[in-house]
Amino acid sequence: MSATPIVLGARPDPVRETGRSETPRAAVPQRLGALGDPIRDTHGRVHRDLRISLTDRCSLRCTYCMPEQGNEWLARSSILTLDEIERVARVAAADGITTFRLTGGEPLLRPDIVEVVRRLARITGPDGTPVELAMTTNGIRLPDFLPGLVEAGLRRLNISIDTLRRDRFADLTRRDRLADVLEGIAAAADSGLRPLKLNAVAMRGVNDDELVDLVAFAVAHDAQLRFIEQMPLDAGHTWDRSTMVTREEILAALSARWALTPVPGRGGAPAERWTLDDGPHTVGVIASVTAPFCGNCDRLRLTADGQLRNCLFSTTEYDLVPILRGADPSDEAIDAMLRSCIHGKLPGHAINDPSFLQPERGMNAIGG
Repeated sequence: MSATPIVLGARPDPVRETGRSETPRAAVPQRLGALGDPIRDTHGRVHRDLRISLTDRCSLRCTYCMPEQGNEWLARSSILTLDEIERVARVAAADGITTFRLTGGEPLLRPDIVEVVRRLARITGPDGTPVELAMTTNGIRLPDFLPGLVEAGLRRLNISIDTLRRDRFADLTRRDRLADVLEGIAAAADSGLRPLKLNAVAMRGVNDDELVDLVAFAVAHDAQLRFIEQMPLDAGHTWDRSTMVTREEILAALSARWALTPVPGRGGAPAERWTLDDGPHTVGVIASVTAPFCGNCDRLRLTADGQLRNCLFSTTEYDLVPILRGADPSDEAIDAMLRSCIHGKLPGHAINDPSFLQPERGMNAIGG
């Protein structure tokens, strides 16, 4: 019989001290399976996707993600090394994880990013099938890095772009870098990496008049636009439901331009998809607030400083650092922590429940 994870209070940790309050950590219960078994939670969901954050730093300061000034960055000594990331990834793949997505902050700010991709792309599952390696980026440094990333084994890209207007982009991101992002998207379109996805957070009074334009831009670059309902993940905790453009509003705006036909077979994917005028192009909507997809969630997250999270909105983290940097680390101990984390996963994120608490960390520190 396994014990229920015990939520511990915040504790000082000189390795990870940043000046901000810490998210509570959880203790490890007794063994919940053997190394090599699928990672299954108590609600029957088998987990196949690991999101790996490489840094909390970013070249933009998007208003819905982080403040312009006064950011408390993770100490460099707390960031997982490439060897540590690879070790966790190898254990996860042995347990049935088939997709790694590299996130941040901005993953292209990590100096060893090409070698990270190269090492992770070599990992195979129990049947010898290579893992699928994807990345989410703001695209600013893609022209410089993309050839090396593709050669190293990157297979898929998601690029964030919330507006096509330079003035609006500068206001939203607090940086005048739209031209750089567009150059990165053009490089990705020429690279042959498919599917290529462009992510846009839909915000009332900010970019809700550009929804059709953003989709048309994506189609012109042979990409799929995915609209994301704005979520309570900003570092300043200023999220306001009234500023969120809902799934239904997004679909209504697009239906005025295209005939939308639902694409079946969503599985555990976060986005619902629709074909545009009978295809071949599609558009997606990630409606985490108004139409949660928690029942099919198969994702697990690893923060840049070695914390496992079983949900984007979790208020508890599972600390891998004592295992990875202990005197005698073992794959079995890593496996046990992976299973402990998933064992503690709730049925859903409860955003729409009055008792919902926003995570202490912002999106840049959790990983996209």
